[in-house]
Amino acid sequence: MDASEISSATPSGVYGLSGRYARALFELAVDAKAIDAVAASLATLKAAMAESADLAAMVSSPLLGRKAAGAAIAAVAGQLALDPLTTRFLGVLAANRRLVSLPAITRDFQALVAARKGELTAQVTAAHKLSAAQSKALAAKLKAGLGRDVALDITVDPSILGGLIVRVGSRMIDNSLKTRLGALGQALKG
Repeated sequence: MDASEISSATPSGVYGLSGRYARALFELAVDAKAIDAVAASLATLKAAMAESADLAAMVSSPLLGRKAAGAAIAAVAGQLALDPLTTRFLGVLAANRRLVSLPAITRDFQALVAARKGELTAQVTAAHKLSAAQSKALAAKLKAGLGRDVALDITVDPSILGGLIVRVGSRMIDNSLKTRLGALGQALKG
């Protein structure tokens, strides 16, 4: 796959700084035949950032210098047993002071992988972590409604209280308890 094939398959939501870094990583992964390994490493890193407030703070800290950020992210990559390409990429992000963009880069990389597989990417916000069975059922429902395979990018946000918010392209389904309570409050005000 050459650069023209990648850009023609680029989803519309992949743009800006995070999109450029994600495309660069994607092209490197294609060349190295390591797309699945990089995707798995990024998923592992995303899960680790969700579980560790210290890791999330380290990634988003503007106070951490290039050397310290590089050493810290290299240690994290080693601890999480990330693949070599992802580890080098994280070093580049640290050297360029772009670790703060890691969540967006991960999202954009997932969108590129999904586009390559002919899938749509659904951004899902849930009040709590979904089980494997719930994720599978949601993906099946979305596939039935959209007529295409759907890759889920799930984010947990307890502030929505319950339910889900699902975004696929320009479509959004907000079935969160927070939104329903807000609508009920507006209806009661008259």
